[in-house]
Amino acid sequence: MVDEPDIPFDFTVLYEDERIIVIDKPHFLPTTPRGMWYRSTALIRLREQYGEPQITPAHRLDRDTAGVVVFVRDPAARGRYQMLFQEHRTAKTYECVAPSQPIMRPRFGTIERLEPPRTFPLRRRSRIVKDRGILQAYEEPGVANAETVIELGDVSNASNAAADETAHRTQTPMRAYTLHPRTGKTHQLRVHMNSLGLPILGDPMYPRIVDRAYDDFSNPLQLVARTLEFSDPYTGEPCRFISRVPLAW
Repeated sequence: MVDEPDIPFDFTVLYEDERIIVIDKPHFLPTTPRGMWYRSTALIRLREQYGEPQITPAHRLDRDTAGVVVFVRDPAARGRYQMLFQEHRTAKTYECVAPSQPIMRPRFGTIERLEPPRTFPLRRRSRIVKDRGILQAYEEPGVANAETVIELGDVSNASNAAADETAHRTQTPMRAYTLHPRTGKTHQLRVHMNSLGLPILGDPMYPRIVDRAYDDFSNPLQLVARTLEFSDPYTGEPCRFISRVPLAW
């Protein structure tokens, strides 16, 4: 058996109880096994760390995206937590870094300014399709199935050490944005930002696919699942988890 490449980043545990474990996933670490990655995934590392092979993700983040992920450790509780996400009974907030420039009119879908005449915050709605075997998702005419509220962000989670390097590398002014997905289509936030002419910094998929070596960790996607909130399906208590992964801009 060929040894799989190691991913030299690991998660931190934000919370755990008898039913769930909540982690802060770093960039580049897959949530679950896929392709060449098996042991270098959050799921398998958690199972090995806790000695609990029944641990299962309640939802997933892309390998490129960092932030809060919930895993269920009690098999009897799996359905209730997974349904929270499937039925959109969670509140998610993402933060990203993207160009600071006027938005473009997207080819498909709609833009609604929520505090006119200001551009932001805005509501972006479109129909997003992801074909099996094709890396990129895309927008097409038709009834909208994806909705994101986009607003200007702050710098509280920015890494100042990387700001100068980023500005020099991109030659484009950057700023932080806060994203509130109302639906959960594959690559939704990345597709919606790119459709506005604001591709997320470090995105290897949009607007075009960048061919990177599997062990190139030099330019992470600047997208973080910053907060996750829901009412615990067993206790009814409000839960709120916050990622500490910094943005680099």
